[in-house]
Amino acid sequence: MPDQPRYDLFAACAPGFERVVVAELRSLGISNPQPVAGGVNFNGFLSHVYRVNLWSRTTERVLLRLRTFRALTFRELHRKAARMPWEEFISPGSDIAVRATSHKSRLIHSGGIVERVALGIGDRLGRPSSVVPTDEENKLARSAFVVVRLVHDECTINLDTSGALLHFRGYRQATAKAPLRETLAASMLLASGWTPEVSLLDPFCGSGTLPIEAALIARHIAPGRRRQFAFMQWPNFDQAAWDELLAKADGVTRASAPSSIQGSDRDAGAIEASRSNARRARVLNDIEFSQRAVSAIEPVGCGWVVTNLPYGKRVGEAGDLRDLYAQFGNVLRQQCQGWHVALLAGSQQLERSTGLRFGPAIWISNGGIKVRFAQAQVPVANQIGR
Repeated sequence: MPDQPRYDLFAACAPGFERVVVAELRSLGISNPQPVAGGVNFNGFLSHVYRVNLWSRTTERVLLRLRTFRALTFRELHRKAARMPWEEFISPGSDIAVRATSHKSRLIHSGGIVERVALGIGDRLGRPSSVVPTDEENKLARSAFVVVRLVHDECTINLDTSGALLHFRGYRQATAKAPLRETLAASMLLASGWTPEVSLLDPFCGSGTLPIEAALIARHIAPGRRRQFAFMQWPNFDQAAWDELLAKADGVTRASAPSSIQGSDRDAGAIEASRSNARRARVLNDIEFSQRAVSAIEPVGCGWVVTNLPYGKRVGEAGDLRDLYAQFGNVLRQQCQGWHVALLAGSQQLERSTGLRFGPAIWISNGGIKVRFAQAQVPVANQIGR
């Protein structure tokens, strides 16, 4: 769609993993993506909107920035909102959800901001739109989701292109304790440096999100292949371009993962959930799931351990976890010499309990809990103690 206008776009992500999103966007043909706190700014056509939503494994939501302008009064906000090209994205009379925030601006009442923007949309389209409650996750994508942000009287109006947050791949219906978002799992895998040509092991796999995301990466399966997006409801949606994009995605899918992917957990219910989720993701045959304690792992070859350990908040108690982390480190030194390790840990103290030498960690939020993403390499026998 080269004859169409270019748009300013924003890929929202877990804070701390912006550089991972930058690399991913570049691999998708996006030129000059710019990381900022909590996401990445980029510029592109609607074809890029389609492609990023379909293929991004690490992005939570793609916002299209419609316009930025100065607004000192509600009348001015209403008037300028009515000048925007809403007809390209919203059908007359459609339901809309509007979320507004204001920081150090004259317009501070979020309800008034929502009302004036909605009135402006109705004026432009010739029919009033019904304002429905804001669904942050927008799971059903039945309404247009408009995000309004005022900072120092500068108003930026964004339109959600994704609908349900992009971590909703559709396969994770069975959950275990302390579930991991799909986008966060994919970010961990990509940030770790793991590639599908080497083995992957997750000895605390829970509901299987990390092994499943690894299998999707290994098989080149587009994470958004079997879900709906908000842009599909737009009047300017190009069905032919979308069908072509899907056909290309199907054409690059591998028949199987090239190397071993293992997921294990001591909890039988977790393994049952993992297999159920992997079956829905159509990658069950690519992953070896097994119920076993961390001390009983059977790694294949040499590769990466990428895992989400208990934090001492939702699962277990921090005092009891030091022994678990220490045992985990001992098992790695005995059975995974030379392997790379990437993990989420509840604290630096727990991380140190493994006895491994981790590099600088990234603080991120998982389910509202601050955790550390850290990496190390397990020493081989003749290097231990050096």
